[in-house]
Amino acid sequence: MTTFQHSTPAFRTCWGDDALAELPGELARAGATRVVLMCGASLAREGRAIARVQAALGERCIERFEGVREHSPVPDVLEAMRVLERTGADGVVAVGGGSAVVTARAASILLAERRDVRELCTQRRPDGRWVSPRLDAPKLPQWVVATTPTTAYAKAGSAVRDPVTGDRLALFDPKTRARALFIDPVLAATAPVGLVEAASLNALSMAVGGLEGDAGDPLAEALLRQSLVLLADALPRLRQQPDDAGLRASLMLAALLSGQGTDYTQGGVNGVLGHSVAPCLGVPMGVANAMLLAPTMRFNAPVTGARLARVAHALGDARADAEADPLRAVAAVEALLARLPVPRRLRDTGVAPEALDGVVEHAMHDWFLQRNPRPVTREDLEALLRTAW
Repeated sequence: MTTFQHSTPAFRTCWGDDALAELPGELARAGATRVVLMCGASLAREGRAIARVQAALGERCIERFEGVREHSPVPDVLEAMRVLERTGADGVVAVGGGSAVVTARAASILLAERRDVRELCTQRRPDGRWVSPRLDAPKLPQWVVATTPTTAYAKAGSAVRDPVTGDRLALFDPKTRARALFIDPVLAATAPVGLVEAASLNALSMAVGGLEGDAGDPLAEALLRQSLVLLADALPRLRQQPDDAGLRASLMLAALLSGQGTDYTQGGVNGVLGHSVAPCLGVPMGVANAMLLAPTMRFNAPVTGARLARVAHALGDARADAEADPLRAVAAVEALLARLPVPRRLRDTGVAPEALDGVVEHAMHDWFLQRNPRPVTREDLEALLRTAW
């Protein structure tokens, strides 16, 4: 028998027309009566979605923070923290996608720990070892009302961005995992289709990366396989059916499964490069991940081998020889991406080749680099970016 350990954190998913009706009960379960709603400015301007959430919250919503921005820049996270402090909040409701979720969690960490973010983030020691500081202070309970697919829904990590240096600062605290996720059809219909597509591509890349690993956890594998099945079905139909709330909700479910499954797997170089390409070059992270997916799969193929058959099978290649030829999985991924109206190469997004050096520098300091199935050097990163360009 394979030896593995799989611990499932407490988490509720409320889905459908009446999903938000469950929100007051979930807050009551945690004793939360003073919550701050966090969202981005565009969602706040849209109005209808936020009004729907606030109606569900009622008097429990004591303030709204509308300063969520892409990549969760540290100054905005600090401003969100000050709102939590000033209001005496006892809970946070994040409305939106990954940036809203991460900003809410990171602000709660900074509020509780009372230290500079660089003291709290995962750090690389001079001897090359990576260390994540223990963040012991109690944290405010979190809830998520989704508008876009994101693997961040149920995770414990919060990566914020220093806008001065460009550094990605990763905070990790299991106490900031959301208590519940709410997928409501009205909220699901609010995000621009391009944003939904890009976020779904990030879930796709993470699921593939998780299945490349050798975690030996069949429960995680089941989550990731089902994520790919849903993505392969829904992503090609999104542009033709942009207003289909059920289709968008399926993509949210796929992102949730991808995020939960990759909690138990290795991750790797695709995510590392996506973390760096997106903020450094102004490319949406999911699009960056997608452009780099086939090259990074080929790079890892000498060690991932037959494990890639899991990807091929989940994407519809049921032939037995997929297990003997790991590159069939690469072909399956490329076939799926070819059906989507997204750029295939970095040059197609206007990126200049000389801009790639800065990406490599940031990628070398990403904690997930050590988690790749195959050791990665600076030269490997440069070659992968050249291939993707």
